[in-house]
Amino acid sequence: MANVEWKLQGREFIHCNCAYGCPCQFNALPTHGTCYAVGAIDIEDGFHGETRLDGLRIAMIVAWPGAIHEGGGQCVPIVDERATPQQREALLRIMSGEDTDPGATFFAVFATTFATVHDPVFSRIDFDLDIDARTARIVIPGWMDTRGEPIRNPVTGEDHRARITLPHGFEYDTCEVGRGWAETKGPIELSLADSHAHFSRLHMTGAGVVHG
Repeated sequence: MANVEWKLQGREFIHCNCAYGCPCQFNALPTHGTCYAVGAIDIEDGFHGETRLDGLRIAMIVAWPGAIHEGGGQCVPIVDERATPQQREALLRIMSGEDTDPGATFFAVFATTFATVHDPVFSRIDFDLDIDARTARIVIPGWMDTRGEPIRNPVTGEDHRARITLPHGFEYDTCEVGRGWAETKGPIELSLADSHAHFSRLHMTGAGVVHG
């Protein structure tokens, strides 16, 4: 159970190696049997106990040898270099699933599937995201360079818009679906191209996602 109350509200970009739509969102197995992903969150309104988290950013590089629930994964947690020592500790606790009801957030779920959590990275996180336009660019010098854009109609070339709504999800309530590209460095080196991405507004606490 949560020992310290917390909240994160903001914008999120997630990009993985699955086909557009990502079977994992529907409790199906990943497209290619493995799961590789990057993600970043811009916190507009947040706290952990008495520690305010407004204006900070976090990110992660993750990889699993099979489906996420099968375990054996690894993670590089990344925290905004502007965070104070207290903010760093608070964000890492949230990202590792601490102070959270079991299974209530994707942070808590993922934490149970990691065999290796690499040392946290404290870095500048450049974050540009437009959820409605399905565009994103996140750059973490020396670690991650990723971008997102809309899916294109293969006949007309026009933007194709699709959404996923998960009324009982542990990450978001509704997301816009697009596609992305990413290159990462460090202990988890990924090269992802033209595969699933989603863009969403987050509102979660230690008890789970706030829906509606």
